[in-house]
Amino acid sequence: MADRVTEVLSSQIRKGMYPVNARLPTEKFMTEQYGVSRTVIREAISRLKSEGLVESRQGSGTVVLDPAAAEVFRLGRDNADPALGVVRILELRRGIEAEMAALAAERRTDRQMDEIRQALRDIDRAVETGGDGVEEDLTFHLAVSRATGNPHYTDLLGMLTRSLRDAIRLTRGNEARRSDLAAQVRAEHGEICAAIEAGDAQRARQAAFHHMRNTEERIETAERSFWTGDSRTAAQRLAGADLSTVLRRAVERGDAKSR
Repeated sequence: MADRVTEVLSSQIRKGMYPVNARLPTEKFMTEQYGVSRTVIREAISRLKSEGLVESRQGSGTVVLDPAAAEVFRLGRDNADPALGVVRILELRRGIEAEMAALAAERRTDRQMDEIRQALRDIDRAVETGGDGVEEDLTFHLAVSRATGNPHYTDLLGMLTRSLRDAIRLTRGNEARRSDLAAQVRAEHGEICAAIEAGDAQRARQAAFHHMRNTEERIETAERSFWTGDSRTAAQRLAGADLSTVLRRAVERGDAKSR
């Protein structure tokens, strides 16, 4: 439902039905118009924000931005290979995650180590109870980011949350189809955790790098049947992820706060 509402609003914005600087209708109006919950409307608005099509302004609500500006830079162009957008996000994460784990091994506190271990247990619990473990997986990596002692890592992951969540949902969905792949992922997460706990920066760096690289290989070899339905929709969102707009908005928010 969120996909459908996002597509409708995106199309209307790009066609000029909502001009630049116009306000979108209220949540209440759109829930009635589209016959969906407020949660669905909020998710759709969040997606439009990540695509650089709208932004929230104090006192003005959700305001339409220039659609042309949202085309400046897109990670993952239209391509017949649905895995491409996922792999590009994973390639971006390789260096980030590797250095993040290394710093966490050097700087983590006991409390932060507890958070990392708890996040790992939460992934296991989610899977055991039939969940996909997506939010728990993201929480694990955010816990590692906080353990670096460098808040910019957490801020960066926060800005990329939408793309990260889609990428994690796709990789975990693929891995869940085979018990051996799921076991590999569990072992890789466990090795990152163990290396950080041991305070071994080099081992942690290698563990995180290999986890990202192995995840790329697993997604690249996913069967064609995997890339249908929700998986294809999420892959298409990643292919259209506009990170330049996300970063630009974050900088603007930061400048506004400093003033």
